[in-house]
Amino acid sequence: MAAKLWVGLGNPGRQYAGNRHNIGFMALDRIAADHGASPWKKAFQAEVAEVRFGATRVILLKPQTFMNLSGQSVRAAADFHKLAPPDITVFHDELDLAPGKCRVKQGGGHAGHNGLRSIHAHLSEDYGRIRLGIGHPGHKDRVAGYVLADFAKSDADWLDDLLRGLSDGAPALAASDTAGFQNAVALRTAPPRSGTGSGTGSEARAKTKPAPALAPAPVSALPPTTPPTTPPTAEETAAKSPLQRLMDRFR
Repeated sequence: MAAKLWVGLGNPGRQYAGNRHNIGFMALDRIAADHGASPWKKAFQAEVAEVRFGATRVILLKPQTFMNLSGQSVRAAADFHKLAPPDITVFHDELDLAPGKCRVKQGGGHAGHNGLRSIHAHLSEDYGRIRLGIGHPGHKDRVAGYVLADFAKSDADWLDDLLRGLSDGAPALAASDTAGFQNAVALRTAPPRSGTGSGTGSEARAKTKPAPALAPAPVSALPPTTPPTTPPTAEETAAKSPLQRLMDRFR
């Protein structure tokens, strides 16, 4: 049976549980809960669980070494299970992506992320990454405080959609179907608009119906037309009596 190692990055301890920096832990917790993973246990300086997707066994790893030393735990698990860097995927927070965005990357630099920097040092750069957007505070001097602060209440909806999307796409990711994984995430985070297809997580917008055209009124309902009155000729007026002429003036 094929095996893969999925690593969620974060810091251990209840005081860090809601931090933006801990979104990697949150991702693995949601996947484990939704897909019937084994109970979490301690091993490799981490919390470890296992879940199966078809013929693939996935080891879920949450290093408990604190972010800067994550590579120690990842290397220990990889060595024990005899897994190469391409078999490893790391879920981590990404400042350079807008909140709720998700991108898949294979290999490359660590972009200053301390957890990735540690994995680079203990393993190599050839592992996969699931980059989870948390947005940027606007200035590099504010980054440390930003990532170590809890998500705001206003973040709850997009964060829940993102975590659900990651869980929806987990079977595809286990099968190395990157496109299928990204599509599953997108259906949660950016569902199609009404009229372009059905999506999960949004309600169809009501369509505005044009007002019905008014039918022409039947002829019988139209008011009768009064024919125009033709004024009497001079001869007819002269032939009338004075009394008749007086009555005509008051008609």
